[in-house]
Amino acid sequence: MGSIEQTTEILLCLSPAEVANLKEGINFVRNKSTGKDYILYKSKSHLRACKNMCKHQGGLFIKDIEDLDGRSVRCTKHNWKLDVSTMKYINPPGSFCQDELVVEKNEENGLLFLELNPPNPWDSEPRSPEDLAFGEVQITYLTHACMDLKLGDKRMVFDPWLIGPAFARGWWLLHEPPSDWLERLYQADLIYISHMHSDHLSYPTLKKVAGRRPDIPIYVGNTERPVFWNLKQSGVQLTNINVVPFGIWQQVDKNLRFMILMDGVHPEMDTCIIVEYKGHKILNTVDCTRPNGGRLPMKVDLMMSDFAGGASGFPMTFSGGKFTEEWKAQFIKTERKKLLNYKARLVKDLQPRIYCPFAGYFVESHPSDKYIKETNIKNDPNELNNLIKKNSDVLTWTPRPGATLDLGRMLKDPTDSKGIIEPPEGTKIYKDSWDFGPYLRILNAAVGDEIFRHSCWIKEYFTWAGFKDYNLVVRMIETDEDFSPFPGGYDYLVDFLDLSFPKERPSREHPYEEIRSRVDVIRHVVKNGLLWDDLYIGFQTRLQRDPDVYHHLFWNHFQIKLPLTPPNWKSFLMYCG
Repeated sequence: MGSIEQTTEILLCLSPAEVANLKEGINFVRNKSTGKDYILYKSKSHLRACKNMCKHQGGLFIKDIEDLDGRSVRCTKHNWKLDVSTMKYINPPGSFCQDELVVEKNEENGLLFLELNPPNPWDSEPRSPEDLAFGEVQITYLTHACMDLKLGDKRMVFDPWLIGPAFARGWWLLHEPPSDWLERLYQADLIYISHMHSDHLSYPTLKKVAGRRPDIPIYVGNTERPVFWNLKQSGVQLTNINVVPFGIWQQVDKNLRFMILMDGVHPEMDTCIIVEYKGHKILNTVDCTRPNGGRLPMKVDLMMSDFAGGASGFPMTFSGGKFTEEWKAQFIKTERKKLLNYKARLVKDLQPRIYCPFAGYFVESHPSDKYIKETNIKNDPNELNNLIKKNSDVLTWTPRPGATLDLGRMLKDPTDSKGIIEPPEGTKIYKDSWDFGPYLRILNAAVGDEIFRHSCWIKEYFTWAGFKDYNLVVRMIETDEDFSPFPGGYDYLVDFLDLSFPKERPSREHPYEEIRSRVDVIRHVVKNGLLWDDLYIGFQTRLQRDPDVYHHLFWNHFQIKLPLTPPNWKSFLMYCG
């Protein structure tokens, strides 16, 4: 094994005169030869430095006019705020730390700003690309984030969601999967599941597969919250789940290997993957916000990533204050444009041979979510591809269900008419009906559960959830389909400072949120100890907050950090009943 060493890169060099000119507090500095921007924070005792780049989506920081102490900067993209004196983000509060640069003096009393670069894990045991025969590597798009890869005599499938909803009942498939999808899954030698969200880890889909092949090999990254944390609860029989460490090649056969990498913003749950066959790399960054912290292989043969936006309850499910329909529409328009430019920039920087936008093909098709469907506009894959083509010579592919890309042909001659085989004429591309019934019945079953006959379930549930010592008061209201109070439903306050359940809001200063939730979904989530993504990303809530602050610690806890086993309702009913 050829060992690869860590390298140090000098990003910025300041002369003694420039050092003497640094003022106390925040300094914005540009390296004129590279055009890259940095932030330096000078105090009496020390100097701290970082790249001028927000951890979230690479936005540029500017002076924060609301900051009277002169310690924080504000991102121009989403108003994230960084306290440069501590290198901690203060909006969202309690969230992330910024990577710091190493500051060193040089002989002339100038300063050097260094970045320690760990070696890229995919560079270990490098392989030279070999010629591919036509038909040897074929990538077929099935739906959403699901690709079926033929790699020599092996078949690998990414993120199979082919039936049922995701996020409780909020997301449904936009595309009609090819009619042979189940057969294709049965034939897979391995399945990669990038993360635990139900549009990637679809238990209804896996239940179908497990019916015939419970031992199908499934690979996931070693995330802090296990991808399959809820396997036992799901009742799906899968016996061959392999959790692999990040950044290490997994050898499948002599020609094929893959490596799973973590996300820089959500390392506790998001992953991405590099697949390599005979030296040809396929990079799938899936839903990662900053895949592998922004370090990715250049010039891969095929890259695929999400692009669409709209995968959040923000801002469509919010009301009150600034959240007027006009503001939301304008926000979505600008936000989607930023995302489009961010993705185009990423593709331009990485220079893959071929790029495919995917993992954004869902629709809010249940009639009760008509408002969301009409207002939660998604990016158009063709618009992104046109933007990419305008700025680079990357080839692009907008996938249609059942379409197959032949990598050998496309690399040899991008104009080859057999490089991409579209689905046969007359193939149904978009779904026009969804089987809502069986899935809604499962949710509805929770409404009449005997747990909810005893109001002490509220204390039991939030004690189990384990979030407290945080100054936030939340009012939870159970509602009908239209978010009006559910007759006989619960409406209560939770004070997370001491985890009490007061009859009215406390007299102290406190941030306040009001969360209205459809009764079938909230009770299903409570009963089964599920994550609140079903509510929030699934558009099953309506929210108001005062002041208008994103409580990262609260949402992060209920979306990612709830206990791995559900509340013990059996014992609860014994002593409560």
